[in-house]
Amino acid sequence: MIQPGPTFKENLQQLPSVEGVQRIDLLDASGDVVACIENQPGKQGSLAVYQYLKHAFDLLDENAAQHGLAMFAEHTADARNRPGAHPNIDRLLEIAAGGHRLQIDVIPTDS
Repeated sequence: MIQPGPTFKENLQQLPSVEGVQRIDLLDASGDVVACIENQPGKQGSLAVYQYLKHAFDLLDENAAQHGLAMFAEHTADARNRPGAHPNIDRLLEIAAGGHRLQIDVIPTDS
């Protein structure tokens, strides 16, 4: 497991590439997609963190969310100060505070 450093940039350099990932779907207990992170500019950092959380924890629960918040480093503090500015971090904050667990599905690009 990666030990998060003090900056998101540093942490991002430790994560596997998102090449070959089309998107990540987050599913609730009923199997319904409640959120989607597309592989596009501005979202690739979140995509990389969530892909890593899938491999490290399988399920997005309180422990995975806490680790994800540490991976986002300084962006986590910004998300706490500006709710809604970082929806993918907001989701982790909610789960870390006891919110519903989510399944993480990594959807590969079409071959």
